[in-house]
Amino acid sequence: MSILLKLFLVFSHIGLFNFGGGYAMLSFIQAEVVADRQWMTETEFTDIVAISQMTPGPIGINCATYVGYTAVMNDAEMQVLLADSPHLLQLMGILGSALATFGVLWLPFMVMILVSKLILKYKNSIVQKCIFATLRPAIIGLLASAVLSLMTTANFGDYSQSTLQFVISVIIALVVFVGSKKYHWNPIYSIIGCGVVGLVLYGFIGI
Repeated sequence: MSILLKLFLVFSHIGLFNFGGGYAMLSFIQAEVVADRQWMTETEFTDIVAISQMTPGPIGINCATYVGYTAVMNDAEMQVLLADSPHLLQLMGILGSALATFGVLWLPFMVMILVSKLILKYKNSIVQKCIFATLRPAIIGLLASAVLSLMTTANFGDYSQSTLQFVISVIIALVVFVGSKKYHWNPIYSIIGCGVVGLVLYGFIGI
């Protein structure tokens, strides 16, 4: 059951020290669950980010929910322990989702209540203004880190192995970026459109 406790502690840590919202949280989550603890592969994490973006709710919380389930289902100790009880393993996965989600929420909720009172009380304080002046660029850095951490071969393909897949992935990323930035495309339509393109290219044509 150690994976359940670890999920709660890891996501409590992520929730407490996260600044910049859900997208900034992605780099924290990736560092913990992919690089450090290897609870899942880079590809699995990327799929989780995509699903978290598509489903209702904040992306950081959605990501914690999906990561909690996937981490439990991938845990070797849990698989051996519940090898004869696949339904119980799924229930443990759901519990992992709940613990990861609660972990990422409970400390920020309490801190937010405390900080909101302090902000209102000392809103004209020079100390507060200085702190926020330095937090803003730090948050931008965290967001940039989250973007760069997703620019991997798991997402774009390996140029040396499949040049066509890599080129198509880059074109799709650029088209969506320009469309969102310049033409203010609705993200929902972008997601649906890319899903259809992926289904046609990789499902039917077999690229």
